[in-house]
Amino acid sequence: MSKRHPIIAVTGSSGAGTSTTGQIFRRMFASEGLAAAMVSGDSFHRYNREQMARLAAKGQFGERNHFALAANHIDKLEALFYDYSQTGNGRFRQYVHDEDRALQAEGHKPGTFTAWGSLPPDTDLLFYEGLHGAVVSEAYNIAQHVDLLIGVVPIVNLEWIQKIHRDTHQRGYSQEAVVTTIINRMNDYVHDIVPQFSHTHINFQRIPLVDTSNPFVVRDVPSEDESMLVIRFRDASEVDFSYLLQAIQNSILSRPDTLVIPGPKMALAMELIVRPMVRRLMAQKSFT
Repeated sequence: MSKRHPIIAVTGSSGAGTSTTGQIFRRMFASEGLAAAMVSGDSFHRYNREQMARLAAKGQFGERNHFALAANHIDKLEALFYDYSQTGNGRFRQYVHDEDRALQAEGHKPGTFTAWGSLPPDTDLLFYEGLHGAVVSEAYNIAQHVDLLIGVVPIVNLEWIQKIHRDTHQRGYSQEAVVTTIINRMNDYVHDIVPQFSHTHINFQRIPLVDTSNPFVVRDVPSEDESMLVIRFRDASEVDFSYLLQAIQNSILSRPDTLVIPGPKMALAMELIVRPMVRRLMAQKSFT
């Protein structure tokens, strides 16, 4: 951790909602006038899209799926976090998504990576969004470098529904192929993804209020209106629950460290909970 060069990380599995959370943070940084170094976890994958497809065609899963630590440059990610906390800079690259028109205009093919390079100079903080922002293992301890660590995770049946719906409707995969991917990722999900949520400062977990008992036959993704959001704080002593209960209509405390709110109120909750934390980080930065 570094008061002078703070790091915020949002960690969660594919389809969990980290991208939506990232958009909320981008708006927050803009309104606060903060220049953030934005880093995507996808850019630290070890294999590009074509390489992953070839491995999958050969039946080589296990360490070859993106959930697995071995399928990512975890060493480079930890080096980035350490370097940024010490110097305000570090090495990163970008993964080229299908919608990244600017990178494609520069000649980069979707599903590939840009070259490694330095972060933009003179940023106020680093913001990471991806799969491995809270990894703690025998070889790595990424969580120790993060000043504000947030987990975003739906219950697992909802996560599967979201992935099946996205990959079949937006990416053209068959449902059978997506289910196979889910099965082949399960060991790494259990061992490399789930333990991270014990190291986060705050977890946001979406719980559907409709039947998702068989996620492989559900046709539609439960909407925010059909969900509740469970927010767990690692240190409840720093949270003004009375204020949050008044500010967020129909919210309740289910445990002393857990706030439950209506699903559509996630953006409001992030605004009320996270913005003061961001301001606190910036205030600490100004005194160093």
